[in-house]
Amino acid sequence: MISQLEKEIIFRFLKARKKDGFLNVISIFSFIGIGLGVAVLIIVMSVMNGFRTELINKIVGFNAHAVVKPYNKPLVYIHDIDFAKGIVSNDGEAVILSKLNTKGILLKGYLKNDFKQLDILNNQKYFGSTDLKSNSISIGKDLSFLLNIDIGDQITIMSPSGIQTIVGSFPRQDKFEVISIFDSGIGEFNENVAYINLNTLEDFFDKNKEKRFTEFYFKDPKNIKYHKKILSDLFPDAYVYTWADLNQSLFSALKVERNVMFIILSLIIIVAAFNIISGLTILVKNKTRDIGILKTIGVTNLSIKKIFFYIGFIIGTSATLFGILLGTLFSYYIENIRKFISNTFDITLFPEEIYFLSTLPSEINVNSIILIALCSIITTSIVSIFPASRAAKLDTIQTLKYE
Repeated sequence: MISQLEKEIIFRFLKARKKDGFLNVISIFSFIGIGLGVAVLIIVMSVMNGFRTELINKIVGFNAHAVVKPYNKPLVYIHDIDFAKGIVSNDGEAVILSKLNTKGILLKGYLKNDFKQLDILNNQKYFGSTDLKSNSISIGKDLSFLLNIDIGDQITIMSPSGIQTIVGSFPRQDKFEVISIFDSGIGEFNENVAYINLNTLEDFFDKNKEKRFTEFYFKDPKNIKYHKKILSDLFPDAYVYTWADLNQSLFSALKVERNVMFIILSLIIIVAAFNIISGLTILVKNKTRDIGILKTIGVTNLSIKKIFFYIGFIIGTSATLFGILLGTLFSYYIENIRKFISNTFDITLFPEEIYFLSTLPSEINVNSIILIALCSIITTSIVSIFPASRAAKLDTIQTLKYE
């Protein structure tokens, strides 16, 4: 606990005086350094959280959340369970031919009714029909630009599986009509994936219908480990993999990058916190006479130590709160700030063609803010201990000898 006398001394020492000009400069720089360090850390963590969430949403919005493939036995199809819906599917790699270019693509096959249930159809960036008949195809926006294809055009698809003739094997070719153009939000998917009817795909690639697999779409795709375990129990004789398994290296890299950025930016707070040591050391030197007088009137060493410790603690805590306010506001309005800077200085801060995102994502995480605040306050508290202990150890006689 802090006594009333200790409180009055703390606030008296915190007040600015003309003769303490250099000390005030150090205190101000300590406050600004810690505040900016906390703010920058919150902003960077918010942007990285937002980027990760946007990436997950785009990946799970385009891909199946989990896929169950048979080993040796055909699957017993489960179309609907409590936490997910199942869609029968199959795929194969082929070459798409146009007048201007050729391109290797992944063809994904769905039945007509199942195709209409895909999330990619239920957005404003899907153009065309949803009726996936035989010899009709739905392609991505980037692929349509690359091959100069539009809705209603005829394209040729060539399969690697050959047709046996008298003179040998020839690749199978079929014509398809483009019925729609989709936009997943990720250029790689838009350029390399197309949809056709499931029965047409199996005939085209000469696939056995018993090799069909089931794609599952979860109500909560982030709770992926729990859902994968349930599917593995439901299909013990099948291979189960999820969107997290397919993108494990990417999200591991993002996690490592996030942790490294946290450590690097935390150094800003640590460096700024060490300014508190300098400020408190100078304060102790300037207040040597006051410390001596306080000791002569009965103030204990513990009280002296508490006084100087709380001075450092107050500076660090108030700077942390200032940083939290600044960082949270900046993170909340970061897209408006980006637009303002881009329009004012005519520069591109976040090119869409590189990041595949039209806006700068930001997600304020309360747990991250609490962690950053605790790290900052604990750091400033630790660095305040040394000068506070030094002040308590000052000899009363020596402090007043030349006064």
